[in-house]
Amino acid sequence: MRPEPMLPPLAEILHAAGGLVASVIEGRNFDAVLARAGLAGHVRAATMDLAYNTLRAYGFGDFMLGRLLERPLAEPAPRGLLLAALTRLESRPEDAHTTVDQAVTAAARLARGRYKGLVNGVLRNFLRRRDELLALAEADEVARWRHPGWWIARLRRDHPERWQEILRAGNSHPPLCLRANRRRLTAAGAASPAQLLVAQLAAGGIGARALDDAAVLLDRPIPLDRISGFATGLCSVQDFGAQAAARLLDARDGMRVLDACAAPGGKTSHLLENADIDLTALDADVGRVARIAENLQRLGLAATVRVADAGNTDAWWDGRPFDRILADVPCSASGVVRRHPDVKWLRRDSDIAGFAATQARIVDALWPTLARGGTMLYASCSVFAAENTKQVEAFLGRHPDARLAPAGASGSCDRYQISDAEHDGFFYALLQKD
Repeated sequence: MRPEPMLPPLAEILHAAGGLVASVIEGRNFDAVLARAGLAGHVRAATMDLAYNTLRAYGFGDFMLGRLLERPLAEPAPRGLLLAALTRLESRPEDAHTTVDQAVTAAARLARGRYKGLVNGVLRNFLRRRDELLALAEADEVARWRHPGWWIARLRRDHPERWQEILRAGNSHPPLCLRANRRRLTAAGAASPAQLLVAQLAAGGIGARALDDAAVLLDRPIPLDRISGFATGLCSVQDFGAQAAARLLDARDGMRVLDACAAPGGKTSHLLENADIDLTALDADVGRVARIAENLQRLGLAATVRVADAGNTDAWWDGRPFDRILADVPCSASGVVRRHPDVKWLRRDSDIAGFAATQARIVDALWPTLARGGTMLYASCSVFAAENTKQVEAFLGRHPDARLAPAGASGSCDRYQISDAEHDGFFYALLQKD
């Protein structure tokens, strides 16, 4: 069997991105599919960018194909290619001829070229009818907002003042934020770890600015291998919104601390960088627990790391209470959807009740392990009320010895962080035990 011919760069990117999108359409996790794709270098970066953009815009692309195809495509591969090509045509109209030509070239690799004519016809039809189709898409809620209808309905109900803002944020490109390791980035004088990291990045030609004493926002995302000092533990990648967890929990020297759902270890390591504590990190996923250990080793930190279900305390708790607990519970990930756009199309409305039940089970199990006077930070990367405000209200109703504690200078007991140019979307509630 002869090997398939090499594709020109754009055709290769369209082919690869279409394949990734097709896998998500079939119900697979994007990261898992990407890990098996074997992409490298420029092709990997460009393919990821196009695939992510295509998934962010899937509501739009699916709407377009519904009007451009005489009948639905039975095979996901040509559908994925068409969706990727439509996304590029929408974002780069000045390059339309090249996009169509290269998409047809990529189609030659599908089913022995059987879809070349279809791909050419659909894309050229889109260009001819562009204005008409864009007007139709603007009138369709899913195509306009590029989120599933049930998702839009939940946000409209949960955030009547801000639902449109949240949807727009979910379609944007995420920032790249670093966290300076204060245990390794120190200097005499007033310079903070973040300022030292900014200076080091500038020396390597990378633009960035400090957001606080540890967080550094890059002017634009770049590959990690370009960041000097990352491999040696001078910094970590952690969204600015996620970095709020360690600040809010306020663990201090000598305290016993639990990170209950810890993988991949970003918040675990942040807590350890901030104070000399006795920290236990749990996660139920064996593979993800290995990542906690890897991150701690890179950063020069130590903790007790265990594979365990945080909600089954009989299997791991030694009976000694914790002074602080971080309950970063499993959730829908609706607050980080711009970073994981496949989530929008893989989740179902019925999944939210399942997440809420798991969250309640975990926090109810953890509460007896918290010392009197201690605090537990309930955290999620969701913007749905069922996983956040309603979850906390129900918890307080079940536990009369729990109350909301002021969190930070604002005095807010619980808060949403809506995605913006600096951070993703998170929810936090600080619970104190009387």
